Parts: sequence; structure tokens; C-alpha cells
Amino acid sequence: MKVQRHFVLAAGGTGGHMVPAHALGRELARRGHRVALVTDERGKRIPGLFADIETHVMPAGRVAGGPLGWLKAWVGIRAGRAMARQLYRDLRPTAVIGFGGYPALPALLAALDSGVVTAVHEQNAVLGRVNRLLARRVDAVATAYPDVQRLKPRYAAKTHLVGNPVREEVKAIGRARFPEYGVDTPLNLLVTGGSQGATILSSVVPAGLGLLPEPLRARIKVVQQCRPEDIEAVRATYNKLGIAAELTTYLEDLPSVLAASHLVIARAGASTIAELTVAGRPAILVPLPSAMDDHQTANAHEMGVEGGARAIPQSQFTPERLAAEILSLTGEPEALIAAAAHAKACGRPNATEDLADLVEGFGRTPVMDAIGDTKRGKSKPAGALAIGSARA
Repeated sequence: MKVQRHFVLAAGGTGGHMVPAHALGRELARRGHRVALVTDERGKRIPGLFADIETHVMPAGRVAGGPLGWLKAWVGIRAGRAMARQLYRDLRPTAVIGFGGYPALPALLAALDSGVVTAVHEQNAVLGRVNRLLARRVDAVATAYPDVQRLKPRYAAKTHLVGNPVREEVKAIGRARFPEYGVDTPLNLLVTGGSQGATILSSVVPAGLGLLPEPLRARIKVVQQCRPEDIEAVRATYNKLGIAAELTTYLEDLPSVLAASHLVIARAGASTIAELTVAGRPAILVPLPSAMDDHQTANAHEMGVEGGARAIPQSQFTPERLAAEILSLTGEPEALIAAAAHAKACGRPNATEDLADLVEGFGRTPVMDAIGDTKRGKSKPAGALAIGSARA
């Protein structure tokens, strides 16, 4: 008989942190557990997430802006920490799971103060600042990549590879066959720069497609996400080149477009990589150079090494380089189909379930009692910190 437990999820107010937290929350609720979210005002406003889950907005404080900014951040962190401690006295959570971002920091600090079991999930291939700060003290670290930079080797015993959760519609793409592709079929391209779009893709991709041999260019069908200020210029270029293109500022049904695509040109955010690999779609990736700790370059590494993607630094992303990479990938149908298989080999479609399995292991068992005793200064039996395992 399953025992209902109470889990608190703490996530910063960006989609990269909130989406995996939402996926875990939905899965834990499906399993009969009570779930609450701690976030900031930005996180609360993201549409379509946590609609049916108890949500608590708390101050956090972003550590930036010099001494005055640091002082303001510390005041916000202290206030959020105090509020979270009071919340835990009422909720008595089994565990608090953080997903990165500054709003997760006070919630996790309060859990550590209160002797509550803690875990963090890292979406990127470089450990983020908040997770880096707390990795030593939390009970488990869940990762999306087998190699995570800035995660110290001494934490290996409590590190679990689970992946990044993706939508069920994306999993379904991976279970279907790759779209038919040959020398006489259309070549369906998806171009996306993430939730905000990317001007570099709007300027380089149309020009690069224009350099392709006419027989290949005539077979191309593009779906491209553009920034509002770029879309008309992109449309004019495609019209001039005679390339069939559907342009939009927001991809409302990304899974459907991804399912029909043969090749994707995109940034290398954690959610993008997770969806490409689970769906099994080869890609040309242009990591965002301003991403913190250059984590998008690290995100693209596994897919590139396996042969599922070509990563091009933005400084080298020219129409000529893009055209050469497209020709290399699509000139022979077998090469593109093989790249799709290599991309899929990197996918972790069971990430949501594996992460839920991990945190479900935080129930009040003798093992967890031992962890609690340790936090209160009592001794623990050997191996007591083996609190969960993920199916890699």
C-alpha cells in the first residue's frame, strides 16, 4: 500500500527551471502524493504550469549588482528562508527538491535548517550557481547529463543521472518512425531560437539556405520561429529565394512541427536538447555565447560526440558554414537517418519517472530515519546515505 507523502518543489522563475519542476510535480501528484511549489512572482506568472498545485510565492534575492545588490539579496534570502521555515512547520514535508535559480535558495536553506531531506536537479551540463552552492549539503543531486562540469567528484555517491523531463507528446515522437526522407522527398527544417527567438538565426539561416544547390533548395520546407522585429525581413528573403517557409513568433504546437521535421537548427538550451534527443531529431546547434558559464556549449557536447548534432560557435556561424553542414547531413539520406539514430541514443525518455522514483525513496523508512538522526548529531549506520537510485 502506497503511503502519501508531501513534497515541496522549489524553482526559479524561468521556464528552464519551472518546466522540469512541473513535470515532477504532476507525476508525484499522479502517484497520490501532496505537492507544493515555492517560487517567485515570475514563476507564478508562467502560463500552463502548476495550475492545480499549491503555490507559495516568497522573496529570494538575486546576488548581483555589487555590494548594495548583495545586501539587498541577503535581505531577500533571509526573509524567504524565514517564511519557508514557517511553511515547513505547517506542511511537514518529506523532502524539498530544488531546480536551480535564486528563488530555490531560501527554500533549500530553510529545509537544511529544519532537518528536512533535500535534493537538487540540474538541467544543464554545467552545475548552476545555486546548485553549486548547495551540492555539498543536500542529500542527492539529480543530473540531466552523464558529465556535469563543476560537480565535484566527491559527490559521486549521491549523484543520480535521470535526464530532463519532456512532454508526453515529445516521447510519442521518439516511438514513431523517422519521417520518410530521400533524394526526391521534401526536406523539412525546423528553426527555433527558444522561447524568445534568436536574431542570429533569422539573419544567417535564410542566407545559408540560399547557398545550397538548387535541386536541394527546391525541396526545402522551413518552419521558423522569429523575433517579431525580424519576421518580415526573413519572409522577404525566403520569398526572393523561392523557399517555402512558414514563419511565426511562437510555436504553439512544437511537438507536431518537431514530429514532421528531418533536421532542426536551434540554440542548445537544456529543454531543447532533451526534446531533440527523446524525439530522435538531428540538429545543427548554435549555443548562446552569453549563457552563464557557457553551459549551452556543454549541453551540446554529448549530442555532438555521439554524432546526433553539429555544434557551431556563434562566432563561426556563417551562411557558408551552415550550408556546408546541411549538405554534409542531408546529401545522403543514410547520413541523415543515422544522425537521427545517434541523437535518439542520447535521449532519456523516462526522466520524469526516474526523478519521481528517486524522490519517492525519501519516505520515512529506517534509512531516512538514519539521515534525520545524522542531521540531529546522532550516528548513522554505514551506507545510510544511499537514499535512492535512478534507472540510467
